[in-house]
Amino acid sequence: MNMKRQLFTIKQSAKLFGIVALSAAIAVGCSASPAASPAATTAAVEQGVKVVKTAKIVKQKIGDPIEQVGDVESSVQLDVVVKSGGEVIEIVKKRGDKVEKGDVLFRLDPTDTLIQKDLNTVSIKGAQAGLTAAKQNTSNGIEDAKDRVSKMETAVNDLQKAYNTIHNDYDLGTATKAQLDQSQTTLTNTKKDLDSARRSLKTLQETNSLAQAETSLESAQVTARSIERSLSNLDVKAPASGVLTDLNVTVGQTLNIGVRVGEVQQTNPVKIKSQLTEASANLIRGKSELTFYIPDVTQKASAKVIYLSDVINGQTKTYDLELEVANPDGKLRPGSKAQVELTKDDEQVVPVVPSLSIVREGGDNFVYIVNGETVQKRKVELGRLNETNQEVISGVKEGDVLVISGQHQLKDQDKVKISN
Repeated sequence: MNMKRQLFTIKQSAKLFGIVALSAAIAVGCSASPAASPAATTAAVEQGVKVVKTAKIVKQKIGDPIEQVGDVESSVQLDVVVKSGGEVIEIVKKRGDKVEKGDVLFRLDPTDTLIQKDLNTVSIKGAQAGLTAAKQNTSNGIEDAKDRVSKMETAVNDLQKAYNTIHNDYDLGTATKAQLDQSQTTLTNTKKDLDSARRSLKTLQETNSLAQAETSLESAQVTARSIERSLSNLDVKAPASGVLTDLNVTVGQTLNIGVRVGEVQQTNPVKIKSQLTEASANLIRGKSELTFYIPDVTQKASAKVIYLSDVINGQTKTYDLELEVANPDGKLRPGSKAQVELTKDDEQVVPVVPSLSIVREGGDNFVYIVNGETVQKRKVELGRLNETNQEVISGVKEGDVLVISGQHQLKDQDKVKISN
């Protein structure tokens, strides 16, 4: 019986303590608030002034950084193409190997090309000999033509003197008209022969009679360079530094020129590609770097923004994003998925309002802001929702006094009385 009384006494004491504590809390709340007294509130209502409750707009963390999945891809993919035909005699690299630009991947048999080289060497020697002979013949022909011209000039001079002598004799009457005519005819014909000899000499001097021989030699020399290039291409090399992701050749296989036999993917740097909605694209416009990570593989790191499309992709209805990341250790493997942070932690601290304070009219959203003794109706653009709070993108700012109760009875520029 005594035990029951003790329990009853304890319960009564607890109730009394709770009532006292509650009364104290109410007293403290009333003394801390600048709200109107009940009498003032009643008077305000009688005067047509609407009573509301308010709170200052503050910034709060609305959530974690917004992330987007991206695909890791090699920055360059180049085909391995055979540039000289032949039989595969040695394979140096295999699929999956890391290679540097210029590394030999496999070799082709050089036998046939070496035979062509030997044959062309003989052609070059023959062309050089032909050119030498042509030069000698041309030189001799020009000298012979000069000699003929010189002899004809001497003959013309001699005939001119003889004609002059006969002409004098004819004038003196010691030579006949027939002798004079014959001398003149001989002189005229010899002058014509001299003109012909001079034209022949000029033709020899101005005409390149060596053209054919020179062309033959140049053609053989070009063929030699082509053969040397073919020989160098028999060592099939990596077109870029990276990973040999594909190589389909076997020893003994004969390959033709132009055949694709493999692929090298450059993995330092790599690209991270993603497709964004318009809202997500707007979050990163103007940014030169974004943070990314691959779960359980890499820590968070920065990636350079190298492309963000200005126009939406007509097929995917998204905006294309490309990032570039150095990958010297090869941890970022093409084909893996990366998480790209479109926003930072500090971008998550934004002005928020209680979702219940928002007045929705049609497709628009409004809140009421206290300005002195009246309120302003503000149209707001809303963002993310976090439990009872909603992000405000535009329309209000931190520190504005927001109506959080009684807003549905208000109109723009209404007088209000604050009762918190």
